[in-house]
Amino acid sequence: MITFNEIDTTVKRATRAIGFSWGIAEEMGKNVRLLEMFGLPGIKNINQYYKIYKNNKFEDIKAISRSNTSKDYYCPIAVGVNFFDQSSTISEFIELEINNVAFPLIFIPFISRTSEIIGKRIFLKMDNKEFLFNFNQSIYSNYLSSDIIEKSKRIKLQFLENNNSFSENEWSELYKLSENTFVEESEELKQKAAGAGLIDND
Repeated sequence: MITFNEIDTTVKRATRAIGFSWGIAEEMGKNVRLLEMFGLPGIKNINQYYKIYKNNKFEDIKAISRSNTSKDYYCPIAVGVNFFDQSSTISEFIELEINNVAFPLIFIPFISRTSEIIGKRIFLKMDNKEFLFNFNQSIYSNYLSSDIIEKSKRIKLQFLENNNSFSENEWSELYKLSENTFVEESEELKQKAAGAGLIDND
């Protein structure tokens, strides 16, 4: 089995070989490694994208707004890099759309890493596929295929506020139960604690 380190290194070199800078190559190595760790077909998608990259004119994207549509198709790497770089600004939108993205799975790890940076979960709907990004710790999705996705007509993202999944009452009940483990500090314990570390055993 190919290791994650091998994936990282090989994707980085292939990205540089196709014409991207070493900086972007470093990011893509991390990203495809991340996709494979989360069980998504990163190698399949990046390999196919690089096969057609030089023979197609994929559109770049600069400032990301609430609504973004390419006349043809956006380059997923360009979209991802700018999304990542502008994360502090675009997270204030609450939601945004990016339409016509080529090989959109390549864009996925940029979103996962952004979730960690901004400290918010991000919900993404890609046509009929849904993804929930949890601070770059996990990705929940209804997409379980290992197929290559060549195009996405519509990608909608929502930045979710951090709310507890439990009520204040439920928390209070659990906290009260936890108090049963608290030990009241006696005078004997205080004296032992005060003398701790004072004896030289050397």
